[in-house]
Amino acid sequence: MKLMSRYFAVSVAALLIAGCGSSSEKELPPAELEDFTAEVEFERSWKRNIGVGQGKLYNTLVPTLDGLTLYAADAKGRVVAMDRDDGSVIWESRLKERTSGAVGAGGGRVMVGTLDGEVIVLDENDGEELWRAKVSSEVLAPPQTNGDVVVIQTQDDNLVALDIGTGERRWIYEASLPVLTVRGHSTPIVNLRQVFAGLASGRVISLAADSGSLIWEERVAQPQGRSELERMVDIDGQMLLVDQSLYVAAFQGNLVALDAGSGSTRWQVPASSHGGPAAGFGSIYLSHADGTVEAFDQNRPASLWRNESLQRRRLTAPVAFSSYVAVADFEGYVHLLAQTDGRLVGRIKVDGKGIRVPPIALGDTLYVFGNSGDLVALKLK
Repeated sequence: MKLMSRYFAVSVAALLIAGCGSSSEKELPPAELEDFTAEVEFERSWKRNIGVGQGKLYNTLVPTLDGLTLYAADAKGRVVAMDRDDGSVIWESRLKERTSGAVGAGGGRVMVGTLDGEVIVLDENDGEELWRAKVSSEVLAPPQTNGDVVVIQTQDDNLVALDIGTGERRWIYEASLPVLTVRGHSTPIVNLRQVFAGLASGRVISLAADSGSLIWEERVAQPQGRSELERMVDIDGQMLLVDQSLYVAAFQGNLVALDAGSGSTRWQVPASSHGGPAAGFGSIYLSHADGTVEAFDQNRPASLWRNESLQRRRLTAPVAFSSYVAVADFEGYVHLLAQTDGRLVGRIKVDGKGIRVPPIALGDTLYVFGNSGDLVALKLK
């Protein structure tokens, strides 16, 4: 029965990607790329292939940086550790399981989740398997750790904490799942004291990291409409913690700034997004579900600029990079927008099969993982 429901969720996700936000009228095509005068250009520093990449399912296998090492995984269980500066392989592990939640790293561990509801933990130094544990359903987001526990959010909206040394369960938080959800989950944020998680019900919760007890919960999106499709308010994008403010965006909901300690709302604006927000230069950046990229004042609900030239191009979440905002799209382009006013200043095509996960920015380097499996490090000329 679990197997049937898993494949049903996959088919629903494909339907939603094609039809979310559509009506009885003919759906508009993706916006054509407009000509502009490039103000900055990229150069490829290095490229490394990571197996089959995202695979045939709608996976969002996000690489991660930990110190000097970049980790990435493909849909068939290939996990690779690379030097972040030149892309050279430090180690490679080939798991037999289909990977769906990848990659988390920290505390000397590399962590991935599988379609079969397992969490597999590897040694950060050599990729050797240390332990694995079964959880309640498939794992679609990277497991996270604070060095004491590994926290996993499962497809059925449970939060599970496992001992980082042994894999034994420390606690579980069970949440009710709506009838219909977008396939995917936001990645929990874990620190020494708190765990923050966004749920498919449009709620954000904060749990005690050591016990799993509820500290606070806050609804950031209210289901509306008569059909289950209209009432979906999933939080699927990465949440953002800046100082003591937690920024969260929901599908068919709001962009909300919450007080991390109490959960109280500092400000909110209507927004619909599959991806999470980014921060830079005192602004919060968001890719809306319709492809609009918008900047907000970090401290109040004020829009600073909007760029509507990339509509319906299935954008990734944005990332602040140097003096720019980077987003990628379904055709494999990376677009650079100026952080000051949102104008297009640069563009490069990275992967002919598209890009589904947001780039990673560190210093002067932008790491981009394409759907085909090519992981590329870009620098500005």
